[in-house]
Amino acid sequence: MTGKIASAHDHASIDPDALELSPGTKHEVREGWIPSLATNEEVCDALEKAFDYRGDVTITCKDSRVVEGYVFDRHTGDTLADSFVRLFPKDSEEKETIAYGDIAALAFTGKDRAAGASWEAWVKKWKEKKNPSS
Repeated sequence: MTGKIASAHDHASIDPDALELSPGTKHEVREGWIPSLATNEEVCDALEKAFDYRGDVTITCKDSRVVEGYVFDRHTGDTLADSFVRLFPKDSEEKETIAYGDIAALAFTGKDRAAGASWEAWVKKWKEKKNPSS
C-alpha cells in the first residue's frame, strides 16, 4: 500500500481561515455591468455569467423588444441560433425563451441577491440565532 494516512498531528498546522479564501477565488461584481456582445464568444460568456448571476438582467432583442428578468436556464448549441436563454420576466408569469442570436444587448440591472454575503456574515447570523442573548 502506498501513501500515508494523515494523522491529527498532520492537520494541526493547517489554518482553516487561510483555506477559506483560496488563491484565484474571486467574486466578480456584475451588478450594473453591460458586457460587450461583439463576438459569439462574448455572447456565450456573458449569458453564462447571466445564468450564474443572482439578480435580474435586462435583455434588449434585435427587434427592439426589452425583457427584464431572472435567468434560470440556458442551452448552448452549435450556433447562436441554436442556443437560448430562459428567464422569468419581471412583469409576467410566463417563462420566456430568447435565442442568443436574437440578443442585441445585455445589462446586469438587478441587485445581486448574494452580493456581500460572506462566511463571516453567515457565522455571525448563526451565532445570533443559536444564542440570542449575546
